[in-house]
Amino acid sequence: MRRLILTAAAVTLLHAVTVRAETAADDPVVARVGGEEIHRSEIDAVHRSLPEQYRQMPVEMLFEPLLQRAIDTRLLANAAEKRGLADEPAVRQALERAREGALRDQLIQRALEEGTTEDALRAAYDAAKAAPDFAVEEVHARHILLESEADARAVIAELDGGGDFAELAKARSRDPSAAQNSGDLGFFRREMMVPEFSAAAFTIAPGSYGREPVQSQFGWHVILVEEKRITTPTFEDKKDELQDQLARQILDRLVADARDGVTIERFNYDGSPVAPQ
Repeated sequence: MRRLILTAAAVTLLHAVTVRAETAADDPVVARVGGEEIHRSEIDAVHRSLPEQYRQMPVEMLFEPLLQRAIDTRLLANAAEKRGLADEPAVRQALERAREGALRDQLIQRALEEGTTEDALRAAYDAAKAAPDFAVEEVHARHILLESEADARAVIAELDGGGDFAELAKARSRDPSAAQNSGDLGFFRREMMVPEFSAAAFTIAPGSYGREPVQSQFGWHVILVEEKRITTPTFEDKKDELQDQLARQILDRLVADARDGVTIERFNYDGSPVAPQ
């Protein structure tokens, strides 16, 4: 579980690896509280801590409420200091945990900055491209979605009799989009469709339709394959995936290096010794 949590932290930090360099170069004061400065980097940090729907909004749009939050945080922290709360054991423990988290995040962030450069990503792409399974098969297909097997077999019988697949899709398919696209699904890869559908579509010869209806969670499908092709993903296609892969590898190395030579003792939740395996 700890490794999973750290992996998530690495992937999250991966998308913010330029923050430290940017704020170091240009981090203006945005407020003063009793003479203490609040810098723009603090606003950016609060913005990054927000839920996803708010992080997608430009920080400038949220600047005023974020600034007020930063000011309030500074005021309340100063009030806590005046009361001597920083000397309480529970607060000291919380501060130490925060310190550990900040140190961990900085270590990961700096390792990601060094290990996920454009050159590193392109080298990873070139290595992946050399693998025999890098190129992927895609199918361009149409389908007619029916409610029952009997309905699907009736459509196949109409096709056998010379019926036009596109027109039948418009008239008979339960797929709401069929009226506009005649059942056209465009090109897709195996993983983009439910398994039952892909298993059938990738075995049908181009220019023909399946003689057996295919059942999925959506109903019964009659499938026509227009075309098949093999495509090689571009660097831009794979860039995000490669970043995540490198981030996981970097994190694994960091943890392995940190663990090297360190004695680790584990205990049960109640503090009792762990029974020998």
